[in-house]
Amino acid sequence: MKKPKSNYSCIACGKIPLSKNEIGINRKLLGEMINGYYCLPCFANYFEVSEQDILDKIEEFREEGCKLFE
Repeated sequence: MKKPKSNYSCIACGKIPLSKNEIGINRKLLGEMINGYYCLPCFANYFEVSEQDILDKIEEFREEGCKLFE
């Protein structure tokens, strides 16, 4: 069975849809109960880091077995 695509959009730039990893990193670092999500470039800008830093963090969480990044 196919999973439905995300209909979440970036609260900063409006990009839609957001990837599972984009949603996951928002939930992991901003909390499960957040009301809006950032796309990868806007998330990196929010934290004042590079997009590669965020991608590296996602991979680190995946290797640790975080369920948000399976």
